[in-house]
Amino acid sequence: MKKVAIIIPAYNEEKTIGSVVTELQKTLKNQSFDFEIIVVDDGSKDKTYPIAIKSGSTVIKHIMNSGQGAATTTGLSYAAANNFDVAATLDADGQHDPNDILNGINIMLKNTGFDLLIGSRMLEIKDMPRSKVLGNQGLSFFTYLLFGVKTTDSQSGLRLFSKKAISELRWRATGYEFCSEMIWRAKQAKLSIDEFPIRTIYTDYSRAKGQNNWNAFNIIKSLMRSRIMELFGE
Repeated sequence: MKKVAIIIPAYNEEKTIGSVVTELQKTLKNQSFDFEIIVVDDGSKDKTYPIAIKSGSTVIKHIMNSGQGAATTTGLSYAAANNFDVAATLDADGQHDPNDILNGINIMLKNTGFDLLIGSRMLEIKDMPRSKVLGNQGLSFFTYLLFGVKTTDSQSGLRLFSKKAISELRWRATGYEFCSEMIWRAKQAKLSIDEFPIRTIYTDYSRAKGQNNWNAFNIIKSLMRSRIMELFGE
């Protein structure tokens, strides 16, 4: 039976992490694969860690807050060390529908040609706030300009990884800019990249978390700096 790792980077998510794990367990039980939910507690100062433990997930705790990119790397390293066939990442704030995660897993298990499968919110944007639509479109455009990879939602946190991607795909960025750098590194490693449509559940809580459009400028600056340094071999 195939093994699937569900990786949830979490920083101060005591309000949602328990329900996110519980809903995933309900949706994924009795499927044709084994799964393990791995919460990477990225140095939280609230009750994220004990709540995640109580929910029945495997919890890896960072002593210090290291960033979303670093927490995702930790989760994928765990998946590689434990010989998982597929890995999925999602946000801890409850914005991702567990049924979309199940759909992505099934796509990966049935289509061995996919290495990185991105859940795109931009293919069905009717419920997405306009400010987030514009921000994501802008970052996806700059991702294409800098790295030559076309995606509709370069910042999506819902992603699926093949066994090859689990073992080979790594990046340098520790913050939110890792989302775009991951796509760049996947291209460099000649991994296949595709997308599938997902819906996003927006609440007041999830709107307040994550990226904002001002932060997008910092992401672009960081990506440009990384691209220039690599071009000139520094």
